[in-house]
Amino acid sequence: MPPSHQYSHSQSLPRHSVLPGSTTAPSTMSGGASSMSMAKTRQYTNLHNQLAQLNANLRDTENLLRMTAVQAEDMRFLGGYVGALFMGSAKVLGEEGVKGENVSENEMQMQGGGGREGGE
Repeated sequence: MPPSHQYSHSQSLPRHSVLPGSTTAPSTMSGGASSMSMAKTRQYTNLHNQLAQLNANLRDTENLLRMTAVQAEDMRFLGGYVGALFMGSAKVLGEEGVKGENVSENEMQMQGGGGREGGE
């Protein structure tokens, strides 16, 4: 936020005011200037409060992003762990399934294969 003293060079030039009656008398001009000063003070206070709220929200967002990064790393580990479990279980169940098929094929060959060979 720029300091208010940087605008001092523009005060030497005549400015038109939007306040009614500010050009009629010097006393109202000083009253208009004080009301403008009060309005600026209120606006700066409002901006300051909004900036403080924005900074608080940014700190909260930063903390949430940091926590999300840690959780994403943990999820990656869990994904690898579960993938290893699936591969292990597929290997075990796949071998049993292959063994079961081999056994049934062998049994079929022993039982039915002998009859077929004799018939052919």
